[in-house]
This record gives sequence, C-alpha cells and structure tokens, in this order.
Amino acid sequence: MSPLIEITDPKIFDPAVVLIDVRAGANAHERYLQGHLPKAIFASLDDDLAAHPEEPAFGGRHPLPALTDFAATLQRWGITPESHVIVYDDKNAAMGGARLWWMLRSIGHDNVQVLNGGLKAATDKGVELNTEAYKPTPAAAPYPVADEYKNTVDIDEVKQAARADNHVVIDVREGARYLGHTEPLDLVAGHIPGAVNLFYSNSLSPEGKYLTAQALKTLYEGAFKGVEPENVIVHCGSGVTATHTLLGMEYAGIHGPKLYVGSWSEWSRRDLPVATEANGL
Repeated sequence: MSPLIEITDPKIFDPAVVLIDVRAGANAHERYLQGHLPKAIFASLDDDLAAHPEEPAFGGRHPLPALTDFAATLQRWGITPESHVIVYDDKNAAMGGARLWWMLRSIGHDNVQVLNGGLKAATDKGVELNTEAYKPTPAAAPYPVADEYKNTVDIDEVKQAARADNHVVIDVREGARYLGHTEPLDLVAGHIPGAVNLFYSNSLSPEGKYLTAQALKTLYEGAFKGVEPENVIVHCGSGVTATHTLLGMEYAGIHGPKLYVGSWSEWSRRDLPVATEANGL
C-alpha cells in the first residue's frame, strides 16, 4: 500500500475508513470547525500526538506521548488493528498528518495513508467541507501497542552518528535556521555539527504535493552520500516536520531511516556543540 492517497480516490470517503484531521496551534479546533472533510475526526498535534514536557532539554518540545496514552487516544477515535486510517492536515502533511502516520507505523499499524496535498488538495478539487465536529464511536478496548516506538534514536546515538562516516544526520529545517541566521522557536541558532541540510519543502511541488517517487528518491539519495538508509537519521526542530521527510522517503521506496524525536529543540538546550555558517563549531 502506498503511504500516500489522492483526493480523487473514493476510499477516502468509505464509511469504514477512519479519517483523521490533525491540526496544530492554539486555534487548531477553531480552524477544524471552519471546514474539514466529512466524517473527519479532530486530532490535536499538541494534545494527542505529543506529551507536554516540563523540560524540553530532555525530549524536546514535542516528545512522543506515553504509549498507554496513545493507545487510549486511538481507542477514543475508534481505531483497532484492523482499521484503515487516512490522515491529513492543513499544512501539506508537514505538521500533524505525517506525525500521526509515523506514530502509527512505529507501533506496527501499517494500514495508514496520508492525503497527498492535505486539505488544500481537497478544496482545490471542490470537495464540500463540513463545519460540525464529528464524534466517532470508540473502540471496545485500547489499541494493543507494543512496549516502545520503533525506529527512533536518542541524543547519544545522534552524537555518535554525526561524527561517523557510515551515518548521515539530516536536518530538514529551512536553511536560515540550519545556518544559524535565525531561530524563531528554540534558544540557540545553528545546527548539529556534521548534520546536512535538506529543507523538507524541497520534497514538494509548487501545488503542495509530494514530487514523484523517482524525483524524491534522487533527492534523498543525494543527501545520503552513499550511506545505507538504516544509518540515516532525520530530525527537525521538535520531531514533527522530520516525519514529513520520512513519509516522502517511504513513498520513494526508501525504508529504514530513523527519527530523532528530540531534534534541535533538545540538542540546543543541552550545552552541546553548535555549528553555524560562520564558525562550523
């Protein structure tokens, strides 16, 4: 199954599908009520797909929720291991859509797809939006999650990988943040020494959809520098937009790269070396 689905695919509106609309920000629910796909369940990136850290220096700004909490959330949405889940957001899957896709895949739920182009792809096709909150029927029991999220790395693994010739650490933030010219969200500007920059939006066409699988494969493998995919680590500011790139890699047929969830929001708070365009350290 492709990890992406087009708005023209009738399966999106199949009553058996669990459709999830993921939004982020203080006005997330308000934006959902202003227009969402019919029968789409509201999901909050900040409340449903992340924990609320007391100290972002340990886990970053968007650490993963406890598995028991995620299992209860999936139960509330009516998701079981047999469910076909389709997710989308209003940011071309660069925020919550890809994050939820990655979380489900990480716990072993493979029957999940992301709407290519997000909500804009639907409105561009003239899909009539709904403005009422959709209430799903909860599942009978919490989702049977495993004992860990798979395909993640911690800060110590990143320290080693960034210095190793047989590993690549990819930073998907925009170039100005990577180079230390600006930092709107975290305390320090710059990047992890040794990390390469591949802005996540380079994966998108002007219409906000992913490039073709072949174009993506060429783009990503150019950043790998010959390193095997299982030795590739992807990160961003707080472990959200990095999943957008991981989704693109999956669509391109590249399997194995891992997510550094804490990302720059954790690294930059730990008094670790910081690289910038000016000094490289």
